[in-house]
Amino acid sequence: MSGMSDTDITIHQAYLPHDDHEASLAFYRDTLGFEVRNDVEYQGMHWLTVGPVDQPGTSIVLHPPFADPGITEEERRTIAEMMAKGTYAGINLATTSLDRTFERLQAGDAEVVQEPTQQPWGIRDCALRDPAGNMIRIFEVR
Repeated sequence: MSGMSDTDITIHQAYLPHDDHEASLAFYRDTLGFEVRNDVEYQGMHWLTVGPVDQPGTSIVLHPPFADPGITEEERRTIAEMMAKGTYAGINLATTSLDRTFERLQAGDAEVVQEPTQQPWGIRDCALRDPAGNMIRIFEVR
């Protein structure tokens, strides 16, 4: 049996839903400063792949949440309701300068949920929502 140190697994892509291609493009490219790696349109739906400029191996794929033909109408309604409340999906990002990052986010008109805060569990972070309602927490790392 090989040990865990033998594995070569990295995080390549994470998926977040989106319901407005242009708003998501503007937020992730212009507000967060991510590069656009792929922008695919198929039957009126868009898949948008973005990621940090200096991390070409790690991406976020913004996808239409109803693209799977197996999703029922009831599931569509539930997903739409959860997205609207910001409880459907989220991601944690990290920065070495939370205050500077937060200033840029505010200037970019991000929907702020929580300003930079020292959390009781030792992390300093802030929280915002992207145009689709996804919760994004940004941790300060040194």
